[in-house]
Parts: sequence; C-alpha cells; structure tokens
Amino acid sequence: MDEGLRKNIHKIKKMRESIKRRAEVYSSLGALDDRGTARALGSLQRASAPGKKIQKIGFIFLLSPDPFTTPIGVPMIIAGKYLDRVYNGATIKDVGHETRNFAINISDFKDTIK
Repeated sequence: MDEGLRKNIHKIKKMRESIKRRAEVYSSLGALDDRGTARALGSLQRASAPGKKIQKIGFIFLLSPDPFTTPIGVPMIIAGKYLDRVYNGATIKDVGHETRNFAINISDFKDTIK
C-alpha cells in the first residue's frame, strides 16, 4: 500500500509540474514582441461573446415601433441565448487563470497528502 501511495504522489508531482509549465506558457503568450502575433493574440484576449450582441439587437428590434421588426426580434433573442450557452467567450487570459488555479489546487492536495 505504501508503494502505491508513493506512485500516486509521484504522478501528482509530475502533473503539477506540467500544469505549472503550461500556466507559465499561457501567461507569457501575451508578452510576445512580434507585432502580428501580438495583434492576433490581442484580438483573442478581447473576444466578445456573440450571443450577447445578438440578444441586444433582438431586444432593439422587439422594442422598435416598426411592426415588421418585432417578429424578427424574438428569434434573435432566442438565438442569442443559444449562442451564449454554446460559446462562452473565454479568452487566453481566462485559460491561463484557470490553469494556474488548478495548479494551486493540485499543490494544496499534494501538501495535504504528505
């Protein structure tokens, strides 16, 4: 049983190191000097959720006094809600934060096992 526990601790240590390296890579991605890459990564960091925009446009159509735009507004609101569930709008920065939080949780778990 002691050998199995040591193997599990060794696996957790390897996983923690891998996650730590991955978090460092994700957080260093935003500091690249190449202008084209930095611009592309910047647009990813500022990615907006399309569902919210479609919902706003749908509400504008729904509340507009023109009778032809009212039936268009309801499907746009529904489509916006659907896209909001499918596309969460996560950015590279969010992935880096979540990876870092996961690494901290693994580290805490490893420390409690000792």
